[in-house]
Order: sequence, then structure tokens, then C-alpha cells
Amino acid sequence: MGCGSCGIKPNGCKSNGGCNTGSCNRLNTYDWLYNMPVADIDSSCKVVEISFNNGSRKDFFRNVTLQQFEKGDMVSVEGVSGFDVGEVSLTGEIVRLQMKKRNVKEENPEMKKILRRSSDRDLEIWKQNKTREPQAIIRSRAIAKQLKLEMKISEVEMQADGRKATFFYIADGRVDFRELIKVYAGEFKLKVEMRQIGARQESAKVGGIGSCGRELCCATWLTDFKSVNTAAARYQNLSINQTKLSGQCGRLKCCLNYELDTYLDALQGFPDNCDTIQVTKGTANLIKRDIFRNLMWYMLPDSTKQYPLTIERVKKIKSLNQQGTIPDELEAVELTSSKPQEVEPEFVDVVGHISLRSLEKTDKKRRQQNQQRQQQQSQNKQQGQQPNRGNQNQQQKNQPQKKQPPPQQRPPQKRK
Repeated sequence: MGCGSCGIKPNGCKSNGGCNTGSCNRLNTYDWLYNMPVADIDSSCKVVEISFNNGSRKDFFRNVTLQQFEKGDMVSVEGVSGFDVGEVSLTGEIVRLQMKKRNVKEENPEMKKILRRSSDRDLEIWKQNKTREPQAIIRSRAIAKQLKLEMKISEVEMQADGRKATFFYIADGRVDFRELIKVYAGEFKLKVEMRQIGARQESAKVGGIGSCGRELCCATWLTDFKSVNTAAARYQNLSINQTKLSGQCGRLKCCLNYELDTYLDALQGFPDNCDTIQVTKGTANLIKRDIFRNLMWYMLPDSTKQYPLTIERVKKIKSLNQQGTIPDELEAVELTSSKPQEVEPEFVDVVGHISLRSLEKTDKKRRQQNQQRQQQQSQNKQQGQQPNRGNQNQQQKNQPQKKQPPPQQRPPQKRK
């Protein structure tokens, strides 16, 4: 998904300080305080949020320099025995809200600092070490397989100066990787840090498109992963289909919790212990609850038809059953659709209306019209030629007749 103003892909916006549409980087936050003027510069927030590895990891750093950074600037920050390069994602008062959300104190003395604006040399070293990451992933997975460790290396993040690497791995249980760290340190010649993540965190780092057609929530804005169970699907009358309810991470979709509170509030008006009710035809079993129409659907035994009942009717039948009375019928509600029905155009079979006689009549009529047209044209030609001949005769009469020269007289021939 590109940015709304610059069209840059999620690898970062490079438009003079960056834009604030909230879609340039993964896990981005909309800075709605960006255009507000600062009343007191001394009391303004001195902490900047920096994103690393295309927004998959973020951290807070203190700005001790005299420079003012804007969103999208590349800066060099303190690292482990060196420096690291990141991109400014948030500045100003909105950073304080993010720190409060993550329980980070602004006066924390252990907070790392921003060293400087990244120079060309820093960016060159950073790009060189970033090219080592794909090969490091392949090699680290092979080493873990040789040591027979039940773990999966999902991502390797190199520090900008190449002195440290963070290996993100997934494991079902606890893994003893003390020997693995020694092998990694000797193989890659750097300091190794192992960090365990879950399947959802791996999906957030990889990214992708969900079944809804949009980018994954965990890869764009969702940072707090709450537990999801199948009860959320039952409350929303969803079929328990593992393939449809699971996301790309293999776990239940996080979006099952988005509307769960609305369903729970609506279900409070429905009666409890009404899964079965007794009528003359048998025991009716509850199929589903419709919170939008306030209806409860039941099905009788030996029948596939579903009967929608109102909440008041279900309560009345349940009270009658408790008193030992069995009603005769369920008294289902007749549902009428409020949507206007689309009128389909009628289909007319014109093939049956065509016969050979009709074709012959049209052909005969066409021939007669052609004959009449030809006769009219011939008459027009004849009428046009007659006045022309009369004019020619009149012109010949009006012209003076030329006197013809007398015939030459031959000299008389002499007789012999």
C-alpha cells in the first residue's frame, strides 16, 4: 500500500521530512499534533521515536543535539559498542502519548541518545551490513539444524556498524542455545543476541495481505496481541472452521475480538437456559441468536426447517414449560425483507414470432419498392430529355441561316 501523497511503498517515505498520512511505514502512527505550534520550546518533548528495519522495531531515544529532526530523517543512535542507523517515525508531543502507552518514562537515565544526523559514510556502512542479513539467516538455520535444536530462525537484524546481530527465533518450548551462541559468534564474528518471538510477531515482521484484502493488522498498526479463543466465534454465530478462522500466522484471527464486545452487550438482553424448549411436536433446539433482529432460531426434531421466535415468545414458552404446560405451536415470526426487490427484465422469445411467410412478405415488399424507385427514376430521365430537344430546335430556328456558296460550275467539256 503506497502513501496517499507521495506513493512510496512501505519501505519509507523520502519526501522532505516525510508525510503524515500514516501509511508510509509499517506499524506507523498518525501524528495528529504535527501542525500544532509549540508554546514553550524548553518544555517540549526531547524524546524521538526511531524505527528500525522498515518499521518492524521501534524504540525511543533522547535528542541531546541542537538539531531539530523531522519524520523520515535518517539518524545515527547509540548501539551496543557502536552506533546504529534508524529512521525518525515520530517527533513532538505525540511521542509522550506513545511513551505513556508503553509505560516508558521520559526521565529514564538509561534511555539511549541520538548521536547525529546520519552521514554518507554511516549510510554506506549500514547498507553493507544489511546485505549480510539474507545469508546470515540461511547459515544460522543450518547451524541450528546441525545442533538439533527445535527452533526456527525467522529474522536476523544486523546493527549498522556490524558489531552486533539480533537473532529472532520461534520455539514451542524452552531452548538451551548456549552452545548455539558460541557457534554464531565464531561464525559471524560479532556479538549475538537471541530474542524469542511468537507466531504473530513473525507474521508482523513478514507482512502480507489478509483475507479481507487489506494489509495485515499486525504489520500495520496492531501492537498489542490479545488472546483469541473459539468462544469469540461462537458468540458471533460463526461456524467453527479452523481454516477460515485462522490467519496467516496459523493462530486465530485477531479481528475476532474487534466486535466481540458489541455482541456480548447485545446478548445480555437474551434469556439464559433457553437452549431447548418443549412444544407439542417435540423438543426444539436453539440454533442461533440474531442480535440485529432480536430473534432466536429453533429447529424441531425430524425437520430441517428453522423457526425464528421473538425473545418474549421464548420467555413465555420457557415459563410454561417450568409450570408443566406444553404449548401447541412455536408461533414463528414471518420475516419480510426490507430491501426493495429488483425487477428483472422479462425475457421474450422472438424466435417463435418469425415465420417464413413474414420473411416472404418483407422480401416481396422490398422488391416492389425497388421497382417503383426504378420506374420513377426512368420517368424523371424522360421528362428531363424532352425540354432539352425543344430548346435545341428553337435555337436552330432563331439562328440566321448561312448562305451556302453556289456550286462550282465545271467548264464545258469539248467534244471530240
